[in-house]
Amino acid sequence: MSANLLACSLKRLPQVWRTAFKPAPLLTASVERSATCCQTLPFENDSNPDRLATLLTTKLGRPIISQQDDQTHLFAQRRPWARLAAYLVHFSIILIFIGAIIGNLFGYKGFVAIPEGETATSFTDRQGNVRPLGFELRCDQFTVSYYPAQDGNNPMPKEFKSILTLTENGKEVPGYKHARLIVNEPLTYRGITFYQSSYGTTGTHQFKIGEGATAQTLTLASDGTTHLPDGSSMHLVEATQDVAPFLPGKNGPAARIDIHPASGGEALELIVFAKHPADNRAEAARLGLPVISYLGGTERFYTGLQVNKDPGVWVVWAGCLLLCLALYVAFFMPHQRVWMRIEEHQLTIAGHTTRGHEPFRQWFNALIIDLQPQPSAPQEDNQ
Repeated sequence: MSANLLACSLKRLPQVWRTAFKPAPLLTASVERSATCCQTLPFENDSNPDRLATLLTTKLGRPIISQQDDQTHLFAQRRPWARLAAYLVHFSIILIFIGAIIGNLFGYKGFVAIPEGETATSFTDRQGNVRPLGFELRCDQFTVSYYPAQDGNNPMPKEFKSILTLTENGKEVPGYKHARLIVNEPLTYRGITFYQSSYGTTGTHQFKIGEGATAQTLTLASDGTTHLPDGSSMHLVEATQDVAPFLPGKNGPAARIDIHPASGGEALELIVFAKHPADNRAEAARLGLPVISYLGGTERFYTGLQVNKDPGVWVVWAGCLLLCLALYVAFFMPHQRVWMRIEEHQLTIAGHTTRGHEPFRQWFNALIIDLQPQPSAPQEDNQ
């Protein structure tokens, strides 16, 4: 596309440049045929074009006056530079492409997960490479709020927010202490922009498998998987230290787990509680599993941040702004020209515009009215 735009521009630009800045000032027959408007008026005055030149200067711009044989030609134009707007559109599109190439060659995108209270000094890019940030990024706090639960379903997240502090060489960066980061409000430092993209929990959790003297205790990491004595595997989906906001009528710690049978088949999903052993037994009997109880755990949130560096973004923005300006000029500021030819008792006027023909015709008709000879005022009879 860039090659196409360049080829078209280089082919047509010299001709357009000559039309705009090296105009033909004579009103010839070919100009009359191609003009937007053309009209002939009687011209009883002598061939002195001063009055016409003054009117054109007021209406359009200082005219070029030329003599050819026994004819006098006047030419004036307005906004000849508007002819270049189409080529500015082409250039702005190429400029946007250049900015995108710069961002892809010299920028990067990645991800970093930071648990509450911990500090990250690097991130992982999309190719799986670990890159240094060049400074330290600490997650002071992470909070999430929820919409009210509907019809027994888990409540949807309403807002999740990270409180971050940036340090460099062991010193806090001014203005970046306890900085807030939420969705659609990124944080930028040294050309690197952080976006709030996800969150989760990390920690360890204890479960009791079975009851009585044969019961076993298992420790499982957040989002971790372990094997049960019968060969099946248990995966921790999520856990909370107070289930009341999610399940009205229940309280205390609870966990959602998946059980993958040793013989294969679909996974079994269930919720196990710390303070409701009867519910644990009922679920175990329904699914044919040993009784599983959640004993609680130590868990904290982590914030998942998208890391983005795009050094070409300002080139892209410059291209976008130039594109808007060029489109406005191309569509709303047309190049307008007027020719006049004075010959024996006759004045021929031709006008041409690149866009907005109807408004230009109205302007042209007003010009014709101004060119009409004004009736002289009646003189008083002093007798």
